[in-house]
Order: sequence, then C-alpha cells, then structure tokens
Amino acid sequence: MIIPKAEGSGAPALGEPLAVEFGNTRFAVRGTRGGVHDALAAPESLAAWLTEHADAFPDGVADAALAGLRPADLPRYAALRDAIRTVSRALVDGATPDAAAIASINESAAAAPRVPRLSMGADGILIAVDVADPHPLAALSALAASAIDLFGGGDRESLRSCAGPGCVLFYVKNHPRRGWCSAGCGNRARVARYHERHKG
Repeated sequence: MIIPKAEGSGAPALGEPLAVEFGNTRFAVRGTRGGVHDALAAPESLAAWLTEHADAFPDGVADAALAGLRPADLPRYAALRDAIRTVSRALVDGATPDAAAIASINESAAAAPRVPRLSMGADGILIAVDVADPHPLAALSALAASAIDLFGGGDRESLRSCAGPGCVLFYVKNHPRRGWCSAGCGNRARVARYHERHKG
C-alpha cells in the first residue's frame, strides 16, 4: 500500500544529526495551535518527514522506505523515536539511560540488513554504511544507527535540551555560547528574562 505524503511533517528541521532530528518529531508549538505535537501521529506525516530528510540517509534508503512503508510500520518508528528521546533525556540529565530504550534502539538497528561499502568522495575514499538491498525498514535501521553513533560517540557529551520557554527539543551544542535549539527559542528566552527583570 502506498501511503500518500502529507503537505509536510510539521516537525522542525534544525540541521542536527539524523537521530536528533528524528527525536525532535515530538515538538512544541506556540500560539493558537499550542502544545506538544507529534509528527509521527499518522503514516502520512512519517512519509512527509522521510521525504524532508531523504538527503540525510544513505543513498536509496529513504526511497526504499517510502516505497514499502505500511501503516503497521508507524508504531516501530514511533517506538524508536521515543527510545531516542528517553536516552537523550537521560544523557542530558546525567542519569543512567533506560535499558529498555537501549534495547529498542538496538532492535531497530537490526531491522534491515546493512553492509559497509566504500564510495569515492570529493576528498578521497569515504566509508559509508548502506543497505544490502532496498528494504522497507532500511530507514528505521539507519535512524537507529545514527542514534548509536551519537550516543556511543563523543558527541553525546554535547547533547543538550533546549532552554527556551516551553521547548522540548534536543540539539548538539556546536558553539560554547549556544543554549537553545534555534535563534527563535533564544529570542523568546531573552524576552522572557527581560519581562521577568522588569515586572512590577
């Protein structure tokens, strides 16, 4: 069954590592549509998110996922997203990550066959992880692999939760003064501090 793509997933795209972007498919919206929203609430919005981020996946992976995506796959993607958020929260808080969340990430990583392949890049030979065959769950596996790379590597020390008022997003701190996921959250935090100082 081909799932039609929605107009857009609605999730923010911040240019973060793929696992962080995927974790951020649960996000806060301000204004009349306020509250926490889920960009994986329907198969159509998952398809839209995969389309929006296709370039971040190894070649052909997003296309294979979109061609074979079934409504029954949505709970697997949502479970992986929630596991990524659970581990992210634990790391940001300095807590021990939940064993069930780690198991969920590992299970998702094994959902599709993967083989290492060499490809020539502009700067020399690069090692890229690719799928052995186009597989409908290749994107799920690639998302989990991105989480494993993030949580098991040096970037986990730079993982942060946004300090913006009401924000629920994560980001990788790539500048010493960065304290927010985006400039918009930084502006809102500064305005809130200004109003707090000038109350009464």
